[in-house]
Amino acid sequence: MQTGTSFWRVNINQTLELLHSHRSDRSFTEQPIAEAELAAIVEAAYRGPTSINGQQVSLVVVRDPARRALLAEIAGGQPWIARAPLFITVLIDFAKTARAVAAAGEQQVIHESVEGFGVGAVDAGIALANLMLAARSLGLGVVPIGGIRKDAQAVIDLLELPQLTFPMCGVAIGHIDQPARQKPRLPLATFRHDETYRADALTPGVIADYDATISHYWQEIGRPEGLPWSRNLAGVYKLVYYRDTKPVAARQGFLNDK
Repeated sequence: MQTGTSFWRVNINQTLELLHSHRSDRSFTEQPIAEAELAAIVEAAYRGPTSINGQQVSLVVVRDPARRALLAEIAGGQPWIARAPLFITVLIDFAKTARAVAAAGEQQVIHESVEGFGVGAVDAGIALANLMLAARSLGLGVVPIGGIRKDAQAVIDLLELPQLTFPMCGVAIGHIDQPARQKPRLPLATFRHDETYRADALTPGVIADYDATISHYWQEIGRPEGLPWSRNLAGVYKLVYYRDTKPVAARQGFLNDK
């Protein structure tokens, strides 16, 4: 964290403390989530903003152990999904809006555009953020999961999702067993750009320094197989790693051709 700036002279309240201390916990106890806690967490996402108040987001709450185990497999073998007592899938939901548009005597087309998929993804991200903050405010651990898009069709089948919906992401929530350590980030100057974008903030030297920092982090937490940041990105972003996202989304009605 950077110090000596006016930003850090503000009074840090509980909400800011939670946001600044974010970490992905993957070690959970078997203690269930109380229904009142679950209701409060869901309400936080429900009250989040959506584009034009379209409310094109829905949640599927999964507590059944067998279904969570299947989701863990579908997501590429992520055992914390099965271990956590709760998994919430966040959907882009233009099935809901299509009904409203039809009720007004029109036919919805927004779901066939890149703009529509972008709107849904942004709103799903807002819901995900609210879910995580609400859960952490209750002392629970969270880990967001994008791996459900690895086999989105399997998720659609498992959760019985209708046309014009798509499982964008999810979050495993539970009582923390072994707390995770916060992962170091690139310098703040590579994230915050004032007035115009500053590409020169991310120099080869900055990348090399961060590669060394993240490698040290992996060693400290007992994961010597962890890769430097740039090498990890190179291994993943040199290809489209979830290649079924586009065809499955198209089968669900998200044509992205407008």
